[in-house]
Amino acid sequence: MTTAAELWARLDNLPRPTLGELFSTQRDGGEGGSEPGNDERVANLSGRIELDEGGILFDWSKTHLDSAVISAFKDLAETMNFAEMRKKLFAGEIVNPTEGRAADHGTLRGTGDEAKVEEAMALIDRMGMLVEAIHQGALGEIEHLIHIGIGGSALGPALGVDALSRDLSYCDVHVVSNIDGVALEEAFARCDPAKTLIAVASKTFTTIETMTNAESALKWLSDNGVSDPGGRVIALTANPEGAVEWGVDETRILPFQESVGGRYSIWSSIGFPIAMAVGMDDFRAFLAGAKAVDAHFRDTDISDNLVVRAAFADLYYARVRGCQTRAVFAYDERLGLFPDYLQQLEMESNGKRVTVDMQPVDGPTAPITWGGVGTDAQHAVFQLLHQGTHLVPVDFIASIAPGDDLDPAHHRILLMNCFAQGAALMAGKKGDDPARNYPGDRPSATILCDDLDAATLGALIAFHEHRTFANAVLLGINPFDQFGVELGKQMAKAIEQGGERFDASTEALLQAAGLSQ
Repeated sequence: MTTAAELWARLDNLPRPTLGELFSTQRDGGEGGSEPGNDERVANLSGRIELDEGGILFDWSKTHLDSAVISAFKDLAETMNFAEMRKKLFAGEIVNPTEGRAADHGTLRGTGDEAKVEEAMALIDRMGMLVEAIHQGALGEIEHLIHIGIGGSALGPALGVDALSRDLSYCDVHVVSNIDGVALEEAFARCDPAKTLIAVASKTFTTIETMTNAESALKWLSDNGVSDPGGRVIALTANPEGAVEWGVDETRILPFQESVGGRYSIWSSIGFPIAMAVGMDDFRAFLAGAKAVDAHFRDTDISDNLVVRAAFADLYYARVRGCQTRAVFAYDERLGLFPDYLQQLEMESNGKRVTVDMQPVDGPTAPITWGGVGTDAQHAVFQLLHQGTHLVPVDFIASIAPGDDLDPAHHRILLMNCFAQGAALMAGKKGDDPARNYPGDRPSATILCDDLDAATLGALIAFHEHRTFANAVLLGINPFDQFGVELGKQMAKAIEQGGERFDASTEALLQAAGLSQ
């Protein structure tokens, strides 16, 4: 079998036609055979994933993927045992070798090992009963929820609440992650303590930022006349014993599996604030949308698999074209936090420097993920995308149905801008004036949703989870550990405990801030 190194060399040596050439009439595709014409190219490099209502179109035709590139990547997938690794993921086998764990987030939406799915569904049902009881007044009049977490325990809930609760909200939810007390005070200022619940989200129930914020939240309740602050706490954790020790009543602990990673935990009880905001029906629709993508990724051959195609493009630009970043622009205000969510998902998962065999990687892994929102970004960063010296692959995300009830002109202009930017990046425009010359040949993909509802959001997130996994398998790395976040935490603890010396610069900063021991 051809080695991965040989296949990367093959990809490096393939012809590099421009997007204009790829969209020209039928031409010889070299190693990969003849290339299709325009209509066939669009058909071959785009496709839909259907949901219970509506669906999502994924169009990768404005990328430099062609038959030769795809053929080489399919061979790479075979060499890296992609089909077997995908099978292990859904079978609940160990795919996180450094920690000896499965990655069971799929079971939370009903996909995977039957016994694990049954356990996960029971935990979701438990959460549903508590959410319904709170909505019906079992804990008194509750109008506000302050959700305290960090990383995946905060980014997911913040995204879900922001995207789905704008039209209807059963509960006013505030997500706090930053240890900076300003963030917590802002939430306090917007909530009535007599009508506020506190959700503490921590997989281990030891995360210092989260637990410090939680203690301050209890003090705020107590200082403002709440007689039993501890009775206002809901714990979301994979360590229920730790939550009990901290003082949370067992009936108000919503556990999730240890084999669910933090950045994959939005489907678990970490999604409690989403369910509080929009209700369990929408939360279950959110899970169903993700399950539809699970089925596509699991059951569709590599040749037609939309998730795998996205990973091929990612790796082509990162490894072959040397692109250090990938940009994501949501042409929908409700997805304003989506680029932030993807930053953690992709960079914490695949920002690795060793393979699963503990060997140094032989090239780039995850690009730097960044982005913004719609036409705002056009007036800020698109100058670099169109005329800068960096080649940056771009993902555009939009919804055909508007999220507002205003004059349809608003949404029409929004979509026109989205599609025009992709066309302009690809086509460019030659001119005699160098300052007004647009080189073009800049790649983009478009993800076009029929509507942005709970199921669609679930599908979008699951698509990118599997995209991240596919990238990792093809690179031979483990996407499910994150030891890189630990060193800084350890050094911060050393500063707190004192007795350890640091470099001269750090010592000077500690002294200037009054933190030196």
